[in-house]
Amino acid sequence: MGAGNHTEVSQFLLLGLSDDPELQPLLFGLFLSMYLVTVLGNLLIILAVSSDSHLHTPMYFFLANLSFVDICFVSTTVPSMLVNIQTQSKGISYIGCLTQVYFFMIFAVMDSFLLTVMAYDRFVAICHPLHYTVIINPRFCGLLVLMCWFIIFCVALVHILLLRRLTFYTGTEIPHFFCELAQILKVACSDTLINNIFLFVATALLGVFPLTGILFSYSRIVSSLMRISSAAGKYKAFSTCGSHLSVVSLFYGTGVWLYLTSAVTHSPQRSSIASVMYTVLTPMLNPFIYSLRNKDVKGALGRLLGLGTTCLRWATYLRTKWTL
Repeated sequence: MGAGNHTEVSQFLLLGLSDDPELQPLLFGLFLSMYLVTVLGNLLIILAVSSDSHLHTPMYFFLANLSFVDICFVSTTVPSMLVNIQTQSKGISYIGCLTQVYFFMIFAVMDSFLLTVMAYDRFVAICHPLHYTVIINPRFCGLLVLMCWFIIFCVALVHILLLRRLTFYTGTEIPHFFCELAQILKVACSDTLINNIFLFVATALLGVFPLTGILFSYSRIVSSLMRISSAAGKYKAFSTCGSHLSVVSLFYGTGVWLYLTSAVTHSPQRSSIASVMYTVLTPMLNPFIYSLRNKDVKGALGRLLGLGTTCLRWATYLRTKWTL
């Protein structure tokens, strides 16, 4: 190809989930509803944790961080897709695409890190309860979260710097509804060997190691629970990590399903649909899992909604008195 075909590109074309014009209003309504439910649900978790003194513990500190990351995670992809559907445009600028890749990687990996930290928190609480307050103290929790952010920022930045050295054909099409790193590497017209090696190493370190940590923590937790003679004691201990285990299963289950779908099928559209489970559905379901399976969160949400209802009634009453 001539040099003119792979000069500095100004934009990419995102093919989206479907080209059918009749499906666009349905997709817009569906994803807008899912996005609003995700943001509202996770925001309620954050407000419940911050407003209820009973939830000012390390476990719920990490949960509030997870809800914040989930809001950011879904906000990285869905709003831009909604804009493209509404404006009937498939274009995304080169800088906008790299920015989306950067933040998508940050929040996806941070989700994994937080789930690992939460598993370690449950491991210490159940296996070493007498040392829990000494090991999992507020300073340690804050440093742990900051360290996770720092590592992810650095790794994502290296990915972006490696992407900057690649060239692309003018009018490059990405068979996805957002800029995903693996898809961008597939459509590059220059050598991507270094990018693929670093992607493989980063995935192993930031994906496999956290999963290994989670599996190790829960193996020790199950081992400790087996030594508890009381059935009530086993139930109480397991109930504290049941919600987290459900979220871990959903997060990694959809991630593995996405990987297998991409590996088995050669249809980009099917891979895009599978990625919806990972990028949109998982953050949306997390608040429901924690609110339905966790009595503390359920109670805090009830008190928060009750307070909101009371304030709304007072506001309505004062407005009525003022108009009279």
